[in-house]
Amino acid sequence: MTDLFEEVEEQLRSDRYKQFARKALPWMLGIAAAALIATLGYWGYDSYRNKQIATASEQYSSAVDAMVAGDKTKAQQLWTEVSKSNAKAYKALSLMHLGAFALEARKPADAVKLFDEAAAAAPDPIVGDAARLKSAFALLDTAPLKDLEGRLKPLMEEGHPYRVQAREALAFAKLNAGDLAGARGDFVLITQSLDAQQGAQARAQAAIGLIDSGSAKAVPAVVKAAEALPPMTMDPGAMIGPPQGPGQPQPQGPAPQ
Repeated sequence: MTDLFEEVEEQLRSDRYKQFARKALPWMLGIAAAALIATLGYWGYDSYRNKQIATASEQYSSAVDAMVAGDKTKAQQLWTEVSKSNAKAYKALSLMHLGAFALEARKPADAVKLFDEAAAAAPDPIVGDAARLKSAFALLDTAPLKDLEGRLKPLMEEGHPYRVQAREALAFAKLNAGDLAGARGDFVLITQSLDAQQGAQARAQAAIGLIDSGSAKAVPAVVKAAEALPPMTMDPGAMIGPPQGPGQPQPQGPAPQ
């Protein structure tokens, strides 16, 4: 009799398991299908992203080669194409190159727009802060001091890669605005900064000498020279700030990702 009860109970358990399996199977299949779709989707997106980066890399390199060969029209065309891609580093660098073309064409408003777009697209502070600093230099001779302070002061905070260059730009802006005491204070800080390169320290010393001698009216000429940014290169660090002295090393940025 006990064996009979055990057999019936086992049969009931088996029926319940089968019923549970029939109910759970569609859910299990749905979860498995969703996981498969997610995996395939990620693989497809990653493949598409890598293809875009590879294409942007080739176009960017070709643009640099064209620029070296003196074919600015081709370089501008290629950088324009890269600036429309989703490869963030190449997009940001290309927008900065296009901003340099706009400055050369004496279109500072267009240049500022391109530099700001580059900063927004940049994947890291090395590239992003370079674009923001170039934007500030493009406005150095025209924007109110308050606007320039709003752009430059965040770049002067600890941990930012171009804080010395940003302080130098703000000092020039103060000179333009007639704030000689404020400008002198910034130049003094540059001369004392361990992060400042020799070129920046030499310019700061020269500016302090002009201010102290009462010849500060001659300094706007230095400011205008500072706005004449050097030719664009693949190195974001070489694309910012006043022109460096002969053989002066430039801050190095990472290779685009």
